[in-house]
Amino acid sequence: MMNEKDKNIILKIIGAAFLVFIIVLIAGKFGPGGGIDGQKSLDWAVQELDSIVQDIKVKIVDHPKGTVTIATVDPIDVLPDISKYPLRVNSNTPSYIEIFSSPEKAGSGTDGWLAEVARDFNNAAIMIDGKRASVSLREIASGDGTDYITSGKYLPDAYTPSNELWGKLIISKGVKAQLVQKRLAGNVAGILITKAKKDELTAKYGAVNIKTVIDAVIANELQMGYTNPLASSTGLNFLISALQTFDSSDPLSNKAIAGFESFQANVPVVAYTTLQMREAAKSGALDGFILEYQTYLNTPEIRSYEFIPFGIRHDSPVYAIGELSADKMKILSKFIEFAQQDKYQTLATKYGFNGLDDYQPKAESVSGDVIIQAQNLWKENKDTGKPICAVFVADVSGSMAGEPLNRLKRSLLMGQNNIGKNNLIGLISYSNDVNIDLPISKFDLNQRSLFAGAVNDLQEGGSTSTFDAIAVAMKMLGDQKAAGPDADPNLKPKIFVLSDGETNTGHSLDDIRQIVTTLGIPIYTIGYNANIPALQEIANINEAACINADNDDVAYKLGKLFDAETSQEK
Repeated sequence: MMNEKDKNIILKIIGAAFLVFIIVLIAGKFGPGGGIDGQKSLDWAVQELDSIVQDIKVKIVDHPKGTVTIATVDPIDVLPDISKYPLRVNSNTPSYIEIFSSPEKAGSGTDGWLAEVARDFNNAAIMIDGKRASVSLREIASGDGTDYITSGKYLPDAYTPSNELWGKLIISKGVKAQLVQKRLAGNVAGILITKAKKDELTAKYGAVNIKTVIDAVIANELQMGYTNPLASSTGLNFLISALQTFDSSDPLSNKAIAGFESFQANVPVVAYTTLQMREAAKSGALDGFILEYQTYLNTPEIRSYEFIPFGIRHDSPVYAIGELSADKMKILSKFIEFAQQDKYQTLATKYGFNGLDDYQPKAESVSGDVIIQAQNLWKENKDTGKPICAVFVADVSGSMAGEPLNRLKRSLLMGQNNIGKNNLIGLISYSNDVNIDLPISKFDLNQRSLFAGAVNDLQEGGSTSTFDAIAVAMKMLGDQKAAGPDADPNLKPKIFVLSDGETNTGHSLDDIRQIVTTLGIPIYTIGYNANIPALQEIANINEAACINADNDDVAYKLGKLFDAETSQEK
């Protein structure tokens, strides 16, 4: 669920850190990508790309081998300071509690229901045992909040994720947490499907529900996307629901795993964020995707889709975290009671909550241990055994001097330990010109060593020719697909651009836009404190994503995405 603040942050592309091999989109295939059809148009794109690359000064640079340290880095180990998730509402009394809240209710506008409740609570001068009470409310995605709580790096007094799956997960990881309220405001997860596709599926299957949707995906009758179950409440709900569809009695059985693998093999998009999922839907490439009902009601441009409820309810449960004092428990209870007043439930309804109250899940509840194992299963199977072929495109222009380039290097070196040996990796750096620092090859120990040496050897200086570098990266991927030593027609090509500045030399986005569209290569953009609309735009062409971070939290964001999206078989 994405509020206005998150949308604005995502629009600022960031740049330099690794995370990259991570993100999302599972299908990235070469071929017509929208607006141009057939082999003729593909031939045109290849010829046009060759012509552009001939105009670019490209140098193959040899680097000494580097030392490879085999140590997988857990994103939790590099959690940034909690201040990266600022308080939406500040307490105003010495006697208070702090609450972690998911963004769909702790943001602004229609996503700010609980924030409004919290402000009114603080202004109501409520007395508990002779002391005035208040709350502070921190807006944080359910997956990120779970990381802080399970790591012990920062514990709130209370936690209200979107659904109970996160609560069960933290309890299974040894956190003392007590469910004190099952529902603050009602919500439901759903699959959104175009009306035409729903009518088609209804005619064939008789009804449209999660089972028939999954059957249709397996049969290549439905192009559907969903969100990352390590970060998204709706994505986690969908993962558990999908596994239960194959075996309701044991969602981790061999039957369930085999079924999920067959489903995942035909999923074109796994989005890290709701924003990316929405953009993929707007492109017309998807027949369906997942979203919460409250967001559906508040997003007019997707109301033409039909909403099909699935999984457990998203009723914003509340958990007390740790050993709360009696005073803090009283404040939490009073705040919950305050939020349950008719006035605030009416406000919640106005903001899109409390809809579909008649929906009740049919599947059995699962334990926290099952949820954890399901997430691990997803990490192992999300790429369905198909190798990824990725080129990292690193900005080494003058603006990257100092800490930005140092962090880019550290992030790449940290993240490379999580790339499986069956994937193919290449590295480009650019300023005025473009250097091929590492030709594409399987990421075995030798390639890892060459990668580490090339990263350590990067030097900054010069202007910024981002689109020249992207053109060269596309050429490398095309050559690899066609005739490289590890040529494989099923390779999933991806480009990851790490930059902090506007392009100021070389070719423009307009020069390569149609080529990118036709080849269909997803281009992810990662930046440091960058606000670069052109990079956002190029990421949107083929439903990739922009990731935003700053010098302090880029390692966590990159690691989180990398952990989610990269095949890690060693």
